[in-house]
Amino acid sequence: MNKQIIGGPLTINGRQLSLSKAVRAGDFVFLTGQIPMRDGAPLTTGSIEEQTRACLDAIGETLGEAGCKLIDVVKSTVWLKYRDDFPGFNSIYGEYFPHGPPARSALVCDFLVDIKVEIECIAYRPRPDLC
Repeated sequence: MNKQIIGGPLTINGRQLSLSKAVRAGDFVFLTGQIPMRDGAPLTTGSIEEQTRACLDAIGETLGEAGCKLIDVVKSTVWLKYRDDFPGFNSIYGEYFPHGPPARSALVCDFLVDIKVEIECIAYRPRPDLC
């Protein structure tokens, strides 16, 4: 099985990181954990709702580059800075996955940058060239 890099390397604050936005391996697409970004920099302000929307919008864009949609997400992992932000996060997350939501794990942790949420996901969509 070959792997395909989706979206190229990730760049934050003008610095290219040693990771890809996403990788397709067969019928699965693995997205790097998405932090809230604005104009190429981490979004360190705003509510949990605003930061969650920023993450999920970026995930939707990257999925699109892989020929996928949010409905193709089968698993997500979520990290929150504050336990008390879970209801606000969950409300917005539910808007993006209103029917048949993916399996999900959620954890509370400290981040390397001053953000409130990070979301990683795995999508499943058969490659059109193999159908």
